[in-house]
Amino acid sequence: MLSNIVRHQSDSRLSRIVIHNGIVYLAGLTADDRGAAIKAQTEEVLKKIDELLKIAGTSKSRLLSAMVYVSDMRLKPQMDDAWMAWVDSSNTPVRACVEARLGTADTLVEVMVVAAQ
Repeated sequence: MLSNIVRHQSDSRLSRIVIHNGIVYLAGLTADDRGAAIKAQTEEVLKKIDELLKIAGTSKSRLLSAMVYVSDMRLKPQMDDAWMAWVDSSNTPVRACVEARLGTADTLVEVMVVAAQ
């Protein structure tokens, strides 16, 4: 028996949310305000994550994993400041942070998470 796969905010390229077997997968998210510093970009991305998790019927306290991409590892401490202010410190996910060339030169951070529903 195949279980249902539920997709939200989909287009021909991607779905922002995919839910399967009680697990919520979010697409990689970037800030709209790409003129902002990395801390502000991270705060915007984390707000988007909260909104999408709510649509999926879950929250950041149910995060299982997070993948954080930063354009320059020297900026990681500022990203971490925003992350630490946001994350549920009693329910931290596994997390990796890697340096990567992102979609545009002014995109400083991208975050992708997986959560239990």
